[in-house]
Order: sequence, then C-alpha cells, then structure tokens
Amino acid sequence: MAAHKASLPREARLPINRCNLPAVVLGSLTYQRHPSPLMLDGVAELHGDLFRRLQAAAPEARAAVFRDYLTVHFRLERPEEMGFTGQKKSRAKANYVRMIRGWSFDSDSREGAVLKGWVESRFGLMPRHHGQPLRDPSGAAYRRYLEMRSQGLYGTNALEAQLDLVYAFCQQELALRHPGARHVTLYRGVNRMADHEVLAKGDGGHHVILLNNISSFTHSRERACEFGDYILAVDVPLSKIFFHCGLLPGVLQGEDEFLVIGGVVDVTLSTL
Repeated sequence: MAAHKASLPREARLPINRCNLPAVVLGSLTYQRHPSPLMLDGVAELHGDLFRRLQAAAPEARAAVFRDYLTVHFRLERPEEMGFTGQKKSRAKANYVRMIRGWSFDSDSREGAVLKGWVESRFGLMPRHHGQPLRDPSGAAYRRYLEMRSQGLYGTNALEAQLDLVYAFCQQELALRHPGARHVTLYRGVNRMADHEVLAKGDGGHHVILLNNISSFTHSRERACEFGDYILAVDVPLSKIFFHCGLLPGVLQGEDEFLVIGGVVDVTLSTL
C-alpha cells in the first residue's frame, strides 16, 4: 500500500482551479501523505485587513472578529446596501452560516450543492455524489446538481467569496491552535463500502478510495459508529479541513463534525 501510485482520476478533476496547486496534485494520495498549505487566489490580498485584525485579537475574540468582518464587508444585515431590491429577502439572507447548517441537515440539499460547487470552483475537484452518483457531466443527475447549485447561489451576496474567507479563517485557526501539526485522524461511519469509489485494496483493512469533493467526518470514533456499521479512519491533512464544529460557536451543534475537502485517500476500514 505504501508504494501505491493511485492518483486523482481524470474524470474527477478540472484542468484549472483557483488555488496554488492543481487538482491533480492536491487531490492525490501523495498530497494526503505530504500536504502543503493551500492558498485560494486573491483572498489574502483582498482581505489583508481581516487577517491583521485576527493576528492582533485575543484567541477568545477571533471568532467574533471574523463574524463582524463578514457581516460588515458583505452587508449581511443590510442587503439593500448591496443593491437588493426584491420583495422577498429569503435568498438575500442565504449566507455562509446557512450554507453550513444546511449541509449539516442534508448534504444533498441545495446548500450542499453550493458547497460542492464551491469546492469544484476553488480546488478543481468534481463532485462525485449529490443525491445519486455523478459520473456523466452531460447526464440528468449532474444537471440536477447544477440546477440546485445555481438556485442556491441566485440572489445571494458573493456567497462563494464568503466561503473563501471561512476556509482561510479555518486554516489560520488550525495553524494557531495546532502549531507544527499536519494531520488529524478523523472517522466516518458507512453502511456499505459499495457506495464509495474504491481504487485499491490492501492488507489490514487498508483501502484507497476517492472521496466526494467535500464530506463530513467526526473526531469521535464512537460518534461515527452511530452512522454506520463500518468505520473509516483517515489521516486528514489540516489543509483540507474547510470547517469544524469548534471554529464558530453556534454554527454546528454536536457530532464533532468536520467538513473535509475530498480527493484520493488511504483509509483504514474496521467494523463495530
């Protein structure tokens, strides 16, 4: 297994993305083992003031500083200042918090489609499942995903730019809280391995699989047991964590949930 050369299949990636490494690299098994920082194009340059404020803030105040910056920068409480003139404000209120909460309730929802589309746009990793397998970009399942993604973005205020900052903030917090760390072991409960794209099998329960472009994991093996008879244990690069339950208090409740950017990974499969 250590010598396995599995890479990200061509049909699971785009030729271009919006970060410092191409999808074929950041989605590979080699990247899982030897990660390096992922930087989204333009985020640090456009929002330097936010990161200076975060650096100067006390640890317990950084989440509030982040929330305040996004509220003011994107006029989240005053959509009319950004040109919104509609009578119904439900979509104008569709911000990063609602996307993450919507994902937590149902990863195949409209909010889930927005998050998968954001990963596709920024990292070049194609979604592999949304309600049903996505294998044919010209097929009905993929068109349904695109429709849900478009509906989720319609009438919102730079929603994907908000998600850019969520990822950047998460990465800064992980670096500050865990200096020198590169991986964390996370768990996922599943009922059938047949639902996953298994690229290779090895000894001792090791599998090389292709994850969906964003997936939920938990820090607690016991919690993962509640979601399936089989437990996947993965050494996840910190650079692939988009969000976790402890980042912004009140956004996610319980489950020790982590939202992890996908690609090819080496997992250890065990049973209850």
